[in-house]
Parts: sequence; C-alpha cells; structure tokens
Amino acid sequence: MFRVKYNYKRTYIGNIPKGEDLYDALTKIALEEDIRTGKLIAIGAVTEAVIGFFDQKLNEYNKIFLSTEHEILNCSGNISLKEGKPFVHAHIILGDKDGKVFGGHLMNGTKVFACEVIIDEYSGEDLNREKDNVTGLFLWRGRSLI
Repeated sequence: MFRVKYNYKRTYIGNIPKGEDLYDALTKIALEEDIRTGKLIAIGAVTEAVIGFFDQKLNEYNKIFLSTEHEILNCSGNISLKEGKPFVHAHIILGDKDGKVFGGHLMNGTKVFACEVIIDEYSGEDLNREKDNVTGLFLWRGRSLI
C-alpha cells in the first residue's frame, strides 16, 4: 500500500466560452497553469458531444456522438501527469430535453453552449500516469489505497 498526502494549493473558477471544445479548453487551462495534480467539476450545456465507453475486451474507447443540445448534469475528473505533461481525465453526464441521460468519458468534439468550471489544484508529489499492463489503461503509478 502506498499513500501520499496532498495539500490544497489554489482554485480556478470561471467560464468556458460558447463554441469552445470542452475537453480542449480544460486541457489548455491545465497546460497553461501547469496543474500537475488537481480535480475538476463543471456544469452547463453543450450543443453537441462526444463521449466514450471503454471496451474492456477490445481495450479501446468506443465513441458515442450526440448531435443535439444537452445539459451538463455533471462533469468531474482529475488532472495528473501523462508523459510529463498535465493530462485531463474526465467523465461527463448529459441530459437531453426529455430527461434521458447519457454518460461516459469526456472526449474531443464536445462543444460548449455555456459552462462553469471549478478546478482545485494540489501540491505534493507529482501524480504520474503510466500504462498498466493488466488493463491497458494509463493509470496512476503506485497509488493503491488498499
């Protein structure tokens, strides 16, 4: 078991402009501010979205395209390092006009209508992702809690 404690460092609060790609915008913030360890939450709406579902047998993401407007019911994730650069890993839950809900891994192609974001940054040992040979995913190295 390997546990590292982190300390709160600072918080970023703001909007993502209409028309921006949500994943790209979050990544841009993480890169520009050099956020090496953090968590994020977002709410708002999108005009279209791309979400992913990880197929555990094929070891790849299947993309789901939503071409209509949806509310962002929740978007949450984390920021850590992948190959030495800040990397955003986020999931998103979207609701349509009829109350149907869709969710998955946030991917490029999700266009913002309106979006409010809060990012908490932490200080401490860098949180690095490396490819896990068992799952095929890039997971936090040495971070088992049990």
